[in-house]
Amino acid sequence: MTPPARRGPRQAEAERNDRALLEAAREILAVDGGHASVAAIAARAGVGIGSLYRRYRTKEELFQRLSVLSVEHWIDVAERGLADDDPWAGLAYFITACIEFGQGSLAPIAGTIEVTDEMWAKSQRGDELLAALTARAHEAGTLRPDVTPIDISLLIEQLGTSPVLDQLRKQGRDDLIPAAVEARRRIIAIALDGLRAGPTASLPGHPPSERLFTERWARE
Repeated sequence: MTPPARRGPRQAEAERNDRALLEAAREILAVDGGHASVAAIAARAGVGIGSLYRRYRTKEELFQRLSVLSVEHWIDVAERGLADDDPWAGLAYFITACIEFGQGSLAPIAGTIEVTDEMWAKSQRGDELLAALTARAHEAGTLRPDVTPIDISLLIEQLGTSPVLDQLRKQGRDDLIPAAVEARRRIIAIALDGLRAGPTASLPGHPPSERLFTERWARE
């Protein structure tokens, strides 16, 4: 059996730079939205513009890669949630993991980049898994009956960014980061309690449509 090829120093450095670029892009998007600049992303990652463009030919290509990774994370935690024997625990794990990952941070680029076949296919798979998580929790009587998968997706998007954390990171206030993380976890717990079945008032208005959630990604 042929042993796996060892990574050379240059390959290892390229992989480190790629991880740094993707993380920086996510952080810059959370603050600057769709106006995030390549220069700001490269500076946050600690790499030169040339290194960024050697890996990604355009900013759009970088954002497309970030979108794929985001959906892959969604799929992974959804599958883990479905593997939990407890329907509520599985759904709560999924929601918490998505929010803490910052799943909603890519919303500002909706409609500004082309949705690739890979992005579309994986997004469809993610939708199927969320529908299964929701249906299972409904059947177990643990999720309030008027909550839909789109409600959950929008909740994740709304809580997927944390203005407090973003501001503190931008200010370099590392001393307050742990407290901000703890406060965010409290907010997540409050939101999860609001999803539980029980004697609560009906949700206002009509359930959000698939059209509302997805058509933002049609390129302008």
